[in-house]
Amino acid sequence: MVAVLLCGAAMVSPRRALAQEAPVRPGNNPLAARGFNELYNMDYAAALRDFSRLRAEHPGDPFPENYLLAAEIFQELNRIGALDTEVYSSDSFLDSKPVRPLDPAAQRRIHTLIDDVMSHCNQRLARNPNDVDALYARGVAQGFRSTYMGMAEKRWLTAVRSALAARRDHERVLEIDPHYVDAKMTVGIHNYIIGSLNWAGRAAVALVGVTGNKQKGLEYLREVSRSGSTSANDAAMALSLFLRREQLYPEALALVGGISRQYPRNFLLAVEYAHLLNAAGHGREAIAQYRVVLQNGREGKYTYFHLETAAWGLGVSLRGQREFAAAAEAFDQVAMVKDADPALVQRALLSGGEMYDTLGQRGAALERYRRAMAINGEGEVAGEARRNMKRPWHFSEQHGTV
Repeated sequence: MVAVLLCGAAMVSPRRALAQEAPVRPGNNPLAARGFNELYNMDYAAALRDFSRLRAEHPGDPFPENYLLAAEIFQELNRIGALDTEVYSSDSFLDSKPVRPLDPAAQRRIHTLIDDVMSHCNQRLARNPNDVDALYARGVAQGFRSTYMGMAEKRWLTAVRSALAARRDHERVLEIDPHYVDAKMTVGIHNYIIGSLNWAGRAAVALVGVTGNKQKGLEYLREVSRSGSTSANDAAMALSLFLRREQLYPEALALVGGISRQYPRNFLLAVEYAHLLNAAGHGREAIAQYRVVLQNGREGKYTYFHLETAAWGLGVSLRGQREFAAAAEAFDQVAMVKDADPALVQRALLSGGEMYDTLGQRGAALERYRRAMAINGEGEVAGEARRNMKRPWHFSEQHGTV
């Protein structure tokens, strides 16, 4: 989820507007506003068309270029299965392969767009090193480079370097103009992440002059999310992920619920709301929400729909409420989805087998354990399936959350 570095245009102060034309942003351009609505509703094709037109109408402005870059990156991340929060449920995502291979043509477009933004920003900064709009746009592009290289290309070292460069640019923006609220999003994210590291981790990053503070990070993100600026929704989504980690569920639920209602065709927001309900201990409400999501998906109400994600969450929630037969059925749904992530299918088969063991249906349980091991005979999931083959599994309360 690091998918939170969606691009954001800045609020432009009066003194900068006098010196140069204000950058294009949703607040001053209807086409940009429409493109963002399409982007947040996961209608990437429409967003790409509108942002391409916007870029053509404003050549040399790095803001429309970053909007187009956002649509390209998130279309590709969605296609390869990298936007599902289940992907990041453990540290294995650091070396896991995408569900689908990268599209070389999309890869070229993304890197070309990043280079174009960087070039235009650097030209402006050569003329005026204190051009805050150029600094901000360059930081956004470097944040996108970090997101894509990490989540798609798995080039984590390069991704970290780009993320640090983005932070430096946005810290410089805030030095020049403390009211440039959008720049606080990247700085807030970094403050929280680095502030969450253990002592050894914080000491290591301090060697390169980077520090962090969790509370400062959360407050920065709250400020941006409440600002009404272009980055408000992005900051709210980042904030909700961190609030979930801190078990501050009521605030996280309010944020995700509000954004989901604003963008009803976004499946990922709807299913994340259900995940949050379950994590917060509202198992019955989570079950109801997952079922609404599944029904909406079957009725075509989402631009993209991943049945396996909602069915997995439903199974976990039902298991937590001790509805073992219904949970087994939900896990079986995951395993039947064509082209689903093999790792998720393997987990669903293991979990389904455990439900059948709990129900005393040993034959059905063994069949699912065998199928799970056939997907990948190595690793933790296969090891658990192998142990369950030797003796029936028994439910414990620790298996109640996503």
